Amino acid sequence: MSRKPSDKLKLQHRFNPLRRASKWPIWADVVTRLSVAFLLIGIVVLVHWIDRAGLKDSHDGQISFLDVVYFTMISVTTTGFGDIAPVSDRSRLIEAVIVTPIRIAVLFIFVGTAYNFVLKRTWEKWRMARIQAKLTNHIVVLGFGVSGSEAVRELIARGTDPACIVVIDSSRNRVNAAEAMGCNVLEGDASSDETLIDVRISEAQSVLVSAGRDDTSILMVLTVRHLAPHVPISVVIRTQDNELLARQAGANNVINPVSFTGLLLAGSAQGAHVADYMADLASIGGRVQLRERPVSAEEIGRSLDELASGGRGLRIYRGGKPYGFWEAEAQRLEHGDQVVEVVRCEECEASVPGG
Repeated sequence: MSRKPSDKLKLQHRFNPLRRASKWPIWADVVTRLSVAFLLIGIVVLVHWIDRAGLKDSHDGQISFLDVVYFTMISVTTTGFGDIAPVSDRSRLIEAVIVTPIRIAVLFIFVGTAYNFVLKRTWEKWRMARIQAKLTNHIVVLGFGVSGSEAVRELIARGTDPACIVVIDSSRNRVNAAEAMGCNVLEGDASSDETLIDVRISEAQSVLVSAGRDDTSILMVLTVRHLAPHVPISVVIRTQDNELLARQAGANNVINPVSFTGLLLAGSAQGAHVADYMADLASIGGRVQLRERPVSAEEIGRSLDELASGGRGLRIYRGGKPYGFWEAEAQRLEHGDQVVEVVRCEECEASVPGG
């Protein structure tokens, strides 16, 4: 699915700052912020004490150190009872030029700390709970690299609601890109039990795995299969030797992009339009599309050549075994059969009974 020039321009001008994970624990970050705030307050106390002659106490006329601390706290928090006030021109200038910027800085530190460690986390937990409550029959994409992102684009192009897609990746930029597409996202380790439980993996419709490394992808498949024994898993494996390992780990479909490229190349050697037609079948942008679906009730008893959808039946899966359109088993469809057919692009947009 091609992007508009305006979309590309927006992506080029999007600001993605350089990031590095902080090694400080949360408590150290909080202590540092509060220390800076109290240091600034201490500076204001010192300034007020040095310039205490410019302050006036309407209560007893005397400015003690306790009065300075009291006035500083009242001033910094912008409460302003008015019992102690700057009266000299120098004191007022100090309040305007020195104390006011420090007051703003202290407020920003306190508000920022409260937002990051209280309000933001509470809000995110509430939002996550809301999203989790609605997650069922969703598609989980583990890894949002080249293959994962292209799969999500193709799913959306085929009519899948982005709200029904959950993307997990450890890269902040990739997670942001998936979120911009309307998907539910989670930044974290996709091979972790806790992460997968958070996205209700056991209730997913299917899981697509593309970690970029075969060992990582196989580990993800193992974890998913452990948590969700019956969820279909498709995984991208780039080394042929690892395809068997991926299947043993529990993957239902193993896709090797290198092998697929070889198939396209070999097909083009046998005919000028073979590779073009195979690419047509694989993409929603083509004139035809391959589709797998359960056999509908009205098709039971019919031949694979007499599908209600009007598509061209190629193969059925019965009891996990494939049968081609020329075999006897495909001449009479049965309940529970899975049909693989070629349909026109217009028909891909229409719902099929039982599909």
